[in-house]
Amino acid sequence: MKKIYLVALILVFNSSVFAQNNYYFGNKKYNAAIPSPETFLGYEIGSHHTRYDKLVEYMYLLSKTSNRVKVEKIGETSEHREQIIVHFAKPDNLAQIEKIRKEHLDLTQGKIKSAEIANLPVVVWLGYNVHGNEASGGEASILTAYYLAASEEPETLKWLENAVFLMEPVINPDGRDRFNNWVNMHKGDPLVTDPNDREHNEVWPSGRVNHYWFDLNRDWYLAVHKESRNRLSFYHKWLPNVVTDFHEMGTNSTHFFEPSKSNAENPLVPQSNYKTLNLKFAKYFEKAMNEIGSLYYTKESFDNFYPGYGSSYPDMQGGLGLLFEQGSSRGHAQDSQNGVLTFRFAVRNQFVNALATIKASVDEKNVLLQHQVDFFKDVVNQSQKNPIKGYVIGDNYDEGRNKFFWDFLAQHTIQAYHLNLDFNQEGNTFKKGKAIYIPLDQPQSLLVKSIFDRPKKFADSLFYDSSAWNLALAFGLNHTEVKTLFTPGKVLTNLDLQSLPNSFEKSNFGYLLDWREYNAANALVNFHSKEIRIKVITKAFQLNGVKYPQGTILIPVQNQIQNTNLLYESLKSIGLNSKVSFQPIATAFSEAGIDLGSNFVKTIEKPKPLMIIGTGTSQYEAGEVWHLLDTKLNMPITKVEMAQFGRINLNKYTHLVLVSGSYDILGKSGVAKIKDWVSNGGILICQKTATEWVIKNGVCPGKLRELKIDSSRSQPRINFDEFSNSVGAKSTGGAIFETELDLTNPIAFGFNQKKLAIYRNNNTMMESSTNPSNTPSVYTSSSWLTGYVHPEVLQKINASAAINIESVGNGKVILFADNPNFRGTWFSTNKLFFNALFFSNILAEPRLGNEE
Repeated sequence: MKKIYLVALILVFNSSVFAQNNYYFGNKKYNAAIPSPETFLGYEIGSHHTRYDKLVEYMYLLSKTSNRVKVEKIGETSEHREQIIVHFAKPDNLAQIEKIRKEHLDLTQGKIKSAEIANLPVVVWLGYNVHGNEASGGEASILTAYYLAASEEPETLKWLENAVFLMEPVINPDGRDRFNNWVNMHKGDPLVTDPNDREHNEVWPSGRVNHYWFDLNRDWYLAVHKESRNRLSFYHKWLPNVVTDFHEMGTNSTHFFEPSKSNAENPLVPQSNYKTLNLKFAKYFEKAMNEIGSLYYTKESFDNFYPGYGSSYPDMQGGLGLLFEQGSSRGHAQDSQNGVLTFRFAVRNQFVNALATIKASVDEKNVLLQHQVDFFKDVVNQSQKNPIKGYVIGDNYDEGRNKFFWDFLAQHTIQAYHLNLDFNQEGNTFKKGKAIYIPLDQPQSLLVKSIFDRPKKFADSLFYDSSAWNLALAFGLNHTEVKTLFTPGKVLTNLDLQSLPNSFEKSNFGYLLDWREYNAANALVNFHSKEIRIKVITKAFQLNGVKYPQGTILIPVQNQIQNTNLLYESLKSIGLNSKVSFQPIATAFSEAGIDLGSNFVKTIEKPKPLMIIGTGTSQYEAGEVWHLLDTKLNMPITKVEMAQFGRINLNKYTHLVLVSGSYDILGKSGVAKIKDWVSNGGILICQKTATEWVIKNGVCPGKLRELKIDSSRSQPRINFDEFSNSVGAKSTGGAIFETELDLTNPIAFGFNQKKLAIYRNNNTMMESSTNPSNTPSVYTSSSWLTGYVHPEVLQKINASAAINIESVGNGKVILFADNPNFRGTWFSTNKLFFNALFFSNILAEPRLGNEE
């Protein structure tokens, strides 16, 4: 059957490939036994958006018909689409690909003699379509795959002789298919080029994002999503020399290739990346684009500052990351200021630069290989000269958060070690078994610096993305620099990420759970699913010589649906699944503080949250809430389109979540509906611009702190071409600030220290609540920790409220000035969000414990 299929393909090959060659390939010579994309798909590339399953099927077909091609599955997306890496090399090299891989890693470790470097192939990673609605890259991957598999040109044979090509055809398969289905469904015949046509205006959520509505181009560093983790696992097995990152931008733009802005380079990356390699490769892109007459630009925009892009992460690994941005047709053809921009035109520009990258990589093979050798050698030399020798980091109470951080290190092959003994420095005690040591002297030294770095000086005030990404602060872990020789313990391994079975004795009275443990929130969801009654102890106490903080969870044995034995078995199961430990107790009589039968011990009710989503709301923030509850709590959340809100019976839900966005479409009736529901006992949780919306629309009391420029001062004249930069500099694009918590407030339960770092990428600012006990978190008077912030903006942020709680009738409105769930990485601040869900029913005004 396979032979008949291949014969049929070959018979139609000659009639179909020439149209393709004329536009994309320039009538070059190909192996007629290998089916072209047009032959396989039944349409010319660029005339239709290719479904991801068909793209994958074609790659497997190439591996069956060409001895230059091998396909390897590296995992699945959240929607169970296969993630693949396609290998291309000459047949002899493909047959010994594992040997070549190991030799290349030996090269990065300095184990290859200089004279032998020239004999090794260069490793080129071709990555496409990280944003699903930037589809020209994914389509170009099909053409590039065919070219490498079937071309008989002497130059192509030279490429395959001197390189190994690793292709990830689509980095975001779920988002791509979401977008492709949209534009194919709305494609007209003839094509409609009007930008107002439905084809060019996809609905919320866009295809840019993955299943959970995250931007995967920010996730190389954070490694939150399975798509990224699967990729990183494979990436670090190779450490390629060149990595491409094909994107699209606005329809009225032309084409961008690097170099990017010179004042937005990562200071940790060697200048040779930007000043030598980028410029060498740019000449190849210039020539390729000139040959087909396509317009392009360089140097004006985009940056390599953040280490988590597909085009910047490789720079931290001794490779060269390359960004391409192509003006997007956002469909099949669209009017632009440059005429009608067709999808096939966009695909050709991407394809041409993919081949130019390949040519440059092979021509500059020895330069690239030597660069990688020198990179790791220099990294080690510089780290040995650095007065900082490493970092100790860990939380003495929270094993879960420690292990999430350890897992992050493992994703990037960062070396870390256990402590031999407790470590004391500057009044901080790091306990053996709870903290680790991360040396700077290691191959991943630049990433280690990134984790702890706190830059405050920048060459530019405008950033394409965040200007701060300190992961030690994001995880909220206590940490310190080590400047003396340090003798670590055993190396940290994947075995350390596993949790031992929870062992504790059965009690006939009750059990305690430490809320300082991150995974305790997951346990609470399990309690509610099993209808186990649980309580939170709102005052500190001491029992059996142990001091317990406010927020400790009590599981009483009596008055449960389950008997004593069944409850014990349930807790053992929950402890194992949620990775938490329980402390059995035999009395409610405390040695200090409140007793456990006090009215300050409150029942925790089961939350049933609803979140408004859709046009006008931030797909990123909505996705972060959804992802948090799905992956950390195993807790469902109902997601309702804003247009459907009027038909929803809010009384079915305990919490309503509003992420950033404009909710004006709800109108006066929607505002009244929300306010009535809160008055009847509902809990409204808002963040950023949603906080502004509810205050401005009178849903709750509150006062915003406005950012205004003093008009009484004479403003200096600004040139026209500098005005946008002057205004943009006052936008807080992403920096980290210090806040102070009221540890006695239920919103802050589970925190050990008053000072808490928080991420801010907005200018929403609040005055403190008129009730002095209802502002559980405020920015300190000198709040700036790291990242760029305009001085005028900082003045307004300092001493403003980070969280307010406002009473409306019998309900509460919890107002976050920021986003506590940023990119699924801020493990410290997302506990504030957990507390807003679980402890909102005890946010009443402070009163005596025995009052009714």
